[in-house]
Amino acid sequence: MSLRIRAATFLGAGLWLLGAWAAHAAGHVHGATGAPMEAMGEQVFRGTAGPWNVEARLIDMNAELARSGVSAAAIAKLSSRHHLMVILTDPKTGKTVVDVDGEVRIAGPDNTSSSRVSLVPMGGHIGSDVRLPKSGTYRFELETGGGGRNGAATFEYRLKP
Repeated sequence: MSLRIRAATFLGAGLWLLGAWAAHAAGHVHGATGAPMEAMGEQVFRGTAGPWNVEARLIDMNAELARSGVSAAAIAKLSSRHHLMVILTDPKTGKTVVDVDGEVRIAGPDNTSSSRVSLVPMGGHIGSDVRLPKSGTYRFELETGGGGRNGAATFEYRLKP
């Protein structure tokens, strides 16, 4: 690998880390409105999982990127169209729980396709990009854990055409 490619890769990674740190320090904001990411998207579940209160939100990334001025050509290159966020809070304090991770199993509308996705810590939520390739009802089976505690919840979401 040439020195220029290594330098560009190192510079790009450094800028990405700087941006991620700045977003975290500033409250993890995204989108055209500058709203906290945890307030973006559509609420698809509110309930409990083990010891925590849970709110799950689904962001249509194409719509958010278009609102932010990203070109249609760039958006078309995305492999995933949605971002699933799971916000866990302590019911006693109301504070966001940050020492957790999780996994979600997603069953598609045809009841034969499914995927399992790891949910990783992302500031004020755990989340991942997810593929919902066609309209219909999807079933999400959430499992979370951290600090010696575990939780599970199941919810459905109808993706409109």
